[in-house]
Amino acid sequence: MKDSKFEKVLLDEGTIRARVIELGLQLTRDYAGKTPTLICVLRGASSFFADLSREIELPIFEDFIAISSYGDKTSTSGEVKLVKDVAEGIEGKDVVLVEDIVDSGNSMKYIKELFAARKPASIKVCAFLDKPSRRTVDFQADYVGFTVPDEFLVGYGLDYGQRFRNLKDVRVLAAEVYGGKK
Repeated sequence: MKDSKFEKVLLDEGTIRARVIELGLQLTRDYAGKTPTLICVLRGASSFFADLSREIELPIFEDFIAISSYGDKTSTSGEVKLVKDVAEGIEGKDVVLVEDIVDSGNSMKYIKELFAARKPASIKVCAFLDKPSRRTVDFQADYVGFTVPDEFLVGYGLDYGQRFRNLKDVRVLAAEVYGGKK
């Protein structure tokens, strides 16, 4: 991959695939005998969600939410808004929120608290990526695909200005593309 838009490939397709299979097996074990409700946080988690759900060898329910905290910016505004809510109620259900990346922690803390008030049987967070160096609130995902450095990442659902989501790997976006500093 020689493309001036990217500094490097951080996670290749095979590495991602292997970890998604591991997470699917772990969720299958942890929810054995249950029918968990997986809730995809749109849009970024959609690739991870689709692959992960196919690796869970249990009956599952699927639902989707959309939140807004970035807009077209490269960093979170700190204000989280629920743009699209789940279609089905979650009271008494085992819920797994599936997120692309936990950065500041604000969004997932907000969603988890919002959903906890709806009285699910349990609520866990499965994040494809975790960037703990950026955390501004006390929050830890229950399942994490990869812990990543503080770099601007795109691919496998992650975007910059709605571009690059369709890449099969995760790449570090060149600072010149988004006006960042090297």
